[in-house]
Amino acid sequence: MGKNLIQQARGKGTPRYRAPSFNYFGAAKINFKQESAKVVDLVFCRGHSAPLAKLQFPNKEEGLIIASDGMKVGNIIYFGQHAQPLTGNTLLLKDIPEGSLVYNIEGIPGDGGRYVRASGGFAKVSIKTENQVMIIFPSKKQKTFHPLCKATMGIAAGGGRKEKPIMKAGNMYHRMRARNKRYPEISGSAQNAVDHPMGNKRTSRKSKAKPVSRNAPPGRKVGYIAARRTGQKK
Repeated sequence: MGKNLIQQARGKGTPRYRAPSFNYFGAAKINFKQESAKVVDLVFCRGHSAPLAKLQFPNKEEGLIIASDGMKVGNIIYFGQHAQPLTGNTLLLKDIPEGSLVYNIEGIPGDGGRYVRASGGFAKVSIKTENQVMIIFPSKKQKTFHPLCKATMGIAAGGGRKEKPIMKAGNMYHRMRARNKRYPEISGSAQNAVDHPMGNKRTSRKSKAKPVSRNAPPGRKVGYIAARRTGQKK
């Protein structure tokens, strides 16, 4: 008789695999129809690594956005085509000068921002053409975007978060539990055969990674997935 693997348990609804979204302040999106807003507060949200800026629009509506480095309560930020390319403002990519630093970039025009949202993160506008804009990510990877996608100027606030040492496992445990992340992560080769496809006996070479089909079910789709070749190159 078998048992569910970790890969199969994801999404089954128990607290261990469910995000505590009831503790979140809300979605930090940039889909605002107003042209300006005032920063009324800077808040910490458990679902985001960067601080969030609470905005108040001229019509008294409120919204959230990922704060930029140097943003203060009382600042006025601007959105749209008429905004200046200054820190904290949100513009279309086609209106942002080449070489500028941006974060919270939309993948599709109007989705509110999907890329470079972590604290201290920033990307650089590299090349602009009539039909696309190339962005260099923090990982040095380059990706092209539609010119009508929006992005926020500057650097996401909260930089240096990873510079503080963890020091002990308990700190990491509580940090991961706050966001319902599984910790510690155990390698498949260190588990028993009943717990993982790559688990094996108590030997010096525990793992038995094998190529698996691209169409393998989730419980077996680990290790070399649809490998083009295996073995040592000759």
